[in-house]
Amino acid sequence: MSFLTEPLSRLKYGFPTLRQVEYDIDIEPDVKDDLSVDTEDEPELKIEYRDEKDRKWWSFFDEYEYRSNKFTRKKHKWYKWYNENNSPAERKLLFKLDIMLTLFSLMAYWVKYLDQTNLNNVYVVDEFKNTVGMKGNDLVNTQVMFNIGNIIFQIPFIYLLNVCPLNYLLPGFDIAWSIVTICLYKTTNVSTLKGLRFLIGALESQAYYSYHFLFGSWFTADELSRRAMIFYFGQYLGVLTSGLLSGAIVRNLDNVGGLQSWQWIFIIDGLISLAVGLIGIFSIPGTPTNCYSIFLTDEEIKLARRRLQKNNVSSKHKYDFKDIIDLKLWKDILSTWEIYVLSFWNIFLWNNSNASSGSYILWLKSLTSTDKNGVTTPRYSGGTLQDRSALTPGLGLIWLFVTCTFADSFHSRWGAILGSQIFNITGNAILAVWDVNESTKWFAWCLQYFGWACAPVVYSWQGDICRRDQRKRSIVLIIINAIAQSTTAFMAVIVWKTVDAPTYFKGFTFTACSAATLILWTFGVLYLYKRNEKSKAIENGIYLYNSSNADDIPEAVKSRDTVNEKEDEAIQSNELSSTSSN
Repeated sequence: MSFLTEPLSRLKYGFPTLRQVEYDIDIEPDVKDDLSVDTEDEPELKIEYRDEKDRKWWSFFDEYEYRSNKFTRKKHKWYKWYNENNSPAERKLLFKLDIMLTLFSLMAYWVKYLDQTNLNNVYVVDEFKNTVGMKGNDLVNTQVMFNIGNIIFQIPFIYLLNVCPLNYLLPGFDIAWSIVTICLYKTTNVSTLKGLRFLIGALESQAYYSYHFLFGSWFTADELSRRAMIFYFGQYLGVLTSGLLSGAIVRNLDNVGGLQSWQWIFIIDGLISLAVGLIGIFSIPGTPTNCYSIFLTDEEIKLARRRLQKNNVSSKHKYDFKDIIDLKLWKDILSTWEIYVLSFWNIFLWNNSNASSGSYILWLKSLTSTDKNGVTTPRYSGGTLQDRSALTPGLGLIWLFVTCTFADSFHSRWGAILGSQIFNITGNAILAVWDVNESTKWFAWCLQYFGWACAPVVYSWQGDICRRDQRKRSIVLIIINAIAQSTTAFMAVIVWKTVDAPTYFKGFTFTACSAATLILWTFGVLYLYKRNEKSKAIENGIYLYNSSNADDIPEAVKSRDTVNEKEDEAIQSNELSSTSSN
């Protein structure tokens, strides 16, 4: 029963506390100590001596060319969840992290989108529109209020993300927005609805980038995208189950307890997310240097810190306000390319999907059927409309799995982005034309979630780019996220006006253009990323030289060549002797 008693013994008054685990994070990663974790099983980083003289032009597309050496890449198996380079102790640690962090992040993101997208599902319920009095562009304007709250309240997390216990901070906001979601059932006018949605947006502001920050704190570059994929499953499942759950509520709970079906949607969604928030207090582990997990042993925390150093991820035991406003830090942020290039990259990413506009469910609502007497009625009514809305996010789970698995397994994040956006552009181009048969439109809607399928890949890559400084990584992540999301707020009222539904010519055209630009921008990011990694190749176990310059050849290579020459001479001598004797 130690698997149960040990975690419980780490609680104080029933709650997790900061784990006091002494370890000098500046110790070189190959230094062995007397830890009970089997450190000698951890593979040491071998140095690859690489001659750049005859480098081929197509090597530009080899994303990991300078990120991993040939010894590490040789052991990488695309079909395995855990890396061949991982020791048994690392695999045990990763298994725990996948349960505590990866699977919980799925739950957290699921309830976020359960609460976020329920507005689209209640909007198509006539009783809701009549009670609240929604008309014209009230839907898109309410969605914009959510985005404004979400954007404004991201800024304080530049500080909070680095100094607060994340196992309390993130679930605390989760619980708060759950309560506000429940309060939506009392809404009687558009102004109240907008105010509450603004508040929900503010409380949900940390839910996205915080988990990407946590992933970058625990996982290595070729582990990130698949974990972020699981996280993103939560978004798709949130949209999917929001539709199915809303449909079931409309059919079974309308006028139960004196409440209309749309009121029950808000209440039930809020109660579900409230429960998930409470679980998060015990599940979120914090970071390796500020760990609150009751499920990790001291040795596993130390191992996680060594993994950070091997991955060249900078961290610190504790930050204070002075660390965040450090002028040297901000000079570094503002004088380098990352914040500018990644901001535009994020803008194109945030605007490359039509899913959040509600365009699909509004199209479903516009479909009609005509009987033999010529009477036209809505094709989907009751809860069937909400049920049908689950199709595209359901397919999106497949698109997400394929995209993220490709990125990690084949070490090609740019390839995953390119492939997903080709399908995304195809779907949006068809919908922009609109004057096509209905089966073609169904095909285009089925491609809807290819837009978001590459988001985990992009955010994981951004974390990898900024991995060498935890403060810079968190600040850049928050700023570029806020800038990108702010563009969706004002673009929504320009290209996604509710009165234009369901055709949305401007919206679909803009989305297709954003996806195309995202592809082009990705190649620019690839160039700058590889330039960075090349300048620090030795940290990744790669010694670069050019044999056309004799002075540039390292002694290890010269010695190796000398040995090889002597071996060749010996072989030739033996062959000559053998020939003479014959």
